[in-house]
Amino acid sequence: MPAGVCGCCGPLRPRYKRLVDNIFPEDPKDGLVKSDMEKLTFYAVSAPEKLDRIGAYLAERLSRDVVRHRYGYVVIAMEALDQLLMACHSQSIKPFVESFLHMVAKLLESREPDLQVLGTNSFVKFANIEEDTPSYHRRYDFFVSQFSAMCHSTHEDPETRTRIRVAGIKGLQGVVRKTVNDELQAIIWEPQHMDKLIPSMLFNMQEAEDFDRTGQPSTPSGRERDENPAALAESCFRELLGRAAYGNMNNAVRPVLVHLDNHRLWDPNEFAVSCFRIIMYSIQAQHSHHVIQQVLGHLDTHSKNTPRVRAGIVQVLLETVAIAAKGSVGLTVSKNTNVYTWINPTSSPPNLWLGPTVLEVFNTLLKHLRMSVDFELGEGSRRNSSTSVTSRSKENDERIVQNAIIQTIGFFGGNLPDYQRAEVMMFIMGKVPVYGTPCHTLDTVKIGHLGTKRIQAMLLSSLIMVTSGFKSKTMSAALPAPFLDPLFSISLMEDSELRQLVLEILHNIIDRHDNRAKLRGIRIIPNVAALKIKREKISKQDISFMKKHGQQLYRHIYLGCKEEDNGQKNFELLFTALALITIELANEEVVVDLIRLSMALQDMVLANEENMAMFIRCSIMALVAAYLNFLSQMIANPPFCQHVSKVLEMRNLEAPYLLPEHVFREKCPLPTTLEKGEQGLVLPDQLSVPYIPQVTDEDRLSRRKSFVDTISLQVDILSNSLPDKSQLAEEITFETLKKAIDTTGMEEQEKEKRRQVIEKFQKAPFEEIAAHCESKANMLHDRLAQIFELTIRPPPSPSGAVTITSGHAQYQSVPVYEMKFPDLCVY
Repeated sequence: MPAGVCGCCGPLRPRYKRLVDNIFPEDPKDGLVKSDMEKLTFYAVSAPEKLDRIGAYLAERLSRDVVRHRYGYVVIAMEALDQLLMACHSQSIKPFVESFLHMVAKLLESREPDLQVLGTNSFVKFANIEEDTPSYHRRYDFFVSQFSAMCHSTHEDPETRTRIRVAGIKGLQGVVRKTVNDELQAIIWEPQHMDKLIPSMLFNMQEAEDFDRTGQPSTPSGRERDENPAALAESCFRELLGRAAYGNMNNAVRPVLVHLDNHRLWDPNEFAVSCFRIIMYSIQAQHSHHVIQQVLGHLDTHSKNTPRVRAGIVQVLLETVAIAAKGSVGLTVSKNTNVYTWINPTSSPPNLWLGPTVLEVFNTLLKHLRMSVDFELGEGSRRNSSTSVTSRSKENDERIVQNAIIQTIGFFGGNLPDYQRAEVMMFIMGKVPVYGTPCHTLDTVKIGHLGTKRIQAMLLSSLIMVTSGFKSKTMSAALPAPFLDPLFSISLMEDSELRQLVLEILHNIIDRHDNRAKLRGIRIIPNVAALKIKREKISKQDISFMKKHGQQLYRHIYLGCKEEDNGQKNFELLFTALALITIELANEEVVVDLIRLSMALQDMVLANEENMAMFIRCSIMALVAAYLNFLSQMIANPPFCQHVSKVLEMRNLEAPYLLPEHVFREKCPLPTTLEKGEQGLVLPDQLSVPYIPQVTDEDRLSRRKSFVDTISLQVDILSNSLPDKSQLAEEITFETLKKAIDTTGMEEQEKEKRRQVIEKFQKAPFEEIAAHCESKANMLHDRLAQIFELTIRPPPSPSGAVTITSGHAQYQSVPVYEMKFPDLCVY
């Protein structure tokens, strides 16, 4: 009887249980019974309502086998679950999936690496299944935590450790694929999950010895990628970032920054740079500004960190900006809002995303540049910077930070449209502390003279980077008065480095045809035509600009030439500036002004009223020689070219120290004096006239002023245009003609007279000058009255003419018939 009862219980069991039991062989080594598995699959497809019971029963058997360490049957159960998942896609699969995930969790919780890998592989297969309907209650929190823990495995056996880490990365990849496309699983992008996912991938990427530092997507073979944790982690990292939507970018990038902080990977920052290269190449182009903004914010949080850490962050920022600029993304700017907008050109119509304001980015960078200078010139560094090794190292580190910021500013500004770049130039110039102008953003009192100089140099270097490649259509747009005036003020400072930076900025702006490289250095160019200089006809707007600002430009070049601390580079930059003005902005009027400017420089050297050093004097003469040689060939005036060539030959033989090839050579012998009488060495002696423009009605209306004193101009006009009566009445004789021909002595007298007049008007009291000018004006009126009295006679009047006799006025009547009228008045 008991045997009969036992025999009849088997057939009384539910069919799904009997089908499940039949797939397990007596010996687990034989594997899954395929024929019975086919029956179970057919039953599950035919009766999907039984799937939840099948899953629950399989889970029960698997849990029992795990506890009893019957791992062979565990493998068979997971294989059966996988086949059922692949075959069934109805709505009834939801409860079955819950049982399946419960079994995977059981495997992952075990300490056996084989079971962990087995559970992970099953989960990955499940992740690749596209479900018909979304899941409302399914959560993957446990799997994110467990797979992340597996990514950090510290198993003693290296091979086993690698297997577990690879399984963990695959599991995370499966979670990402299963959740990112499910609108109900957006919770995966929340910080608590990203803080586990991202560091797990970065941890495996950073331990790779042969990690690709370029950031470009690599294409390893499938087997190599599956066996290499670093390659697999990078692939998963790229896939995650590529799936990040607009609102998820911040949560995806922030854990990267935190990981780099926790593991101190900013110094050295090779891994940090490579990570952000991967980020920039993986995300959608229109999201690039999110990354830039987050790196800027991270820089703010580390504003008081060590210089090398800040330098590492700035270099990462530079990389992100560089990749965003050269990628398949356009950068446009709204004029009204000063906001840059990233445009994805591949989308039709293009999608627009609004980013942070451009000026906010530059303001942040300039703020950190100022802070770096403050740290460099700290109290300890000011007290004893020459003897402290620590302070010298600190200064060097801060220089690295400053250079990185300048490069970032330049790269960022260089990729803006020209009109927006002009606004950035104005913004940066407004930050430069200039003496005599209000500077609300920088307190120059606290940082002292040295700190102010460093700030000026850094900001001007930033301007050089921003203006590089800048090609404005008109000079008035590129050099407006609010930008030009403080720039010229800096050009007069007593620091050769600052003056060099100003000239380089002017070169970048003026040179619109890339001719500067052909003019590099100061030399006598034998054949200017061989340089193949590109030029266009000067526009009306540029002509107007030179009429308005040309004299100011000449004046600062004139004053900049005679600075005592000028070196070879200063004169090279001055020569390039004159040459670029000639190429880009010179019409006939400008050419005349430039020749007169050259003559004024030459006269200043020969007169030497300011006792300049001999090297400066010879350098100015060499500058004038190099420039007039260039100018004579540019305007193609044969007599001018011949005279310049003749003088250059004479200088080469008699005074080589007046040529740039010799004066800037080391240990060049300099003369003790430069005599004015060496007319054969003056360029050109026929035009050796001070720069005094003729005053016309047009000049008076435009109020143009030369850099020569206007007082001396007025005196020369009065003295030359109002001769005495004796000179008017003087007869022309042979002696007069002889004196007129022999003008050698007269020129010296005129120069001496002119010098005395200029000195008088510069040093005499104002009352004396006013009285002198008034007497000259009265003399002019008296002469005019005399001329009018001689040439204009009043017509006869019938009422009589007035005659004065013995102090009494008498009237003499004239008859009408004796009056003579013009022929046109008689009819």
